Amino acid sequence: QVQLVESGGRLVQSGGSLRLSCVASGRAFNSYIMAWFRQAPGKEREFVAAISWGGDLPYYADSVKGRFTISKDNAKNTVYLQMNSLKPEDTAVYYCARARTPWGTKASADFGSWGQGTQVTVSS
Repeated sequence: QVQLVESGGRLVQSGGSLRLSCVASGRAFNSYIMAWFRQAPGKEREFVAAISWGGDLPYYADSVKGRFTISKDNAKNTVYLQMNSLKPEDTAVYYCARARTPWGTKASADFGSWGQGTQVTVSS
């Protein structure tokens, strides 16, 4: 069974940058999609970005396009989320997730493995 462990969340000022990391233990198959979701207080969990282990083509939520970049290091079983030009509305708990699902999937219900989350707070 895979374990996903996120890190890198902290308090940052508006306009700043952060890089989140997600380390996956266990086997990492090329057919899996790795994704980042986030959940703000009182809101539903929403898709942020995703990438496939076996490929390099990412996809993003419209709200983060041009500001966030997802990448991976297969040798380290690690997925990253580089977040630039952060806004207060980016404040949320950010979760790493994994699914054996087609490229382009954004529904949280399709992801079966989740990390514990890391808090990102953007002050205005």
